[in-house]
Amino acid sequence: MRRLVGRVRSQRGVALSSPVALLSVGAVVLAGAAFVATGGHDEEPTRPAAAAPAVSTPAATPTSTAPTPAVTKPKPKKKSPVRRGGTYVEVYNNSGISGLAGSTAARAQGAGWEVVGSDNWYGTIPASTVYYPSRLHAQAKLLGKDLGISRLKPSIAPMRGDRLTVILTRDYS
Repeated sequence: MRRLVGRVRSQRGVALSSPVALLSVGAVVLAGAAFVATGGHDEEPTRPAAAAPAVSTPAATPTSTAPTPAVTKPKPKKKSPVRRGGTYVEVYNNSGISGLAGSTAARAQGAGWEVVGSDNWYGTIPASTVYYPSRLHAQAKLLGKDLGISRLKPSIAPMRGDRLTVILTRDYS
């Protein structure tokens, strides 16, 4: 009887040679198990509408009808209020005015924004601007109003997609 210590080149099968490959396979297996456990749905199940009570109609009176259920229109969704505290903000100085980013960051923080950093911005920005990822457009409007900045633009690289970015120029004081 021959004992096999390692794989022979002619053997077939999966050889996971790195911990990353093992973790990847484990993640896929867990994701599949979660998908099966939830029935493949990622949203809340809807409750069925209450059934209308059955109305018996005698055969001798063909003119009687079952009551028609009332039709209700769906209510429009209310917009959730813009929250300052749940939004990250970074403030950058592109003006050459010493301390402008720090003082503006303190002003934003005093208004309730979650300021996570301030620094200098290198490059050319034409006017003070609040940059925003698309999902934070309403927050950008409010931050601009709080700071007196009317110029709003979608985020650009290398800005992060989870926060608002304020870049201050000489027009801001």
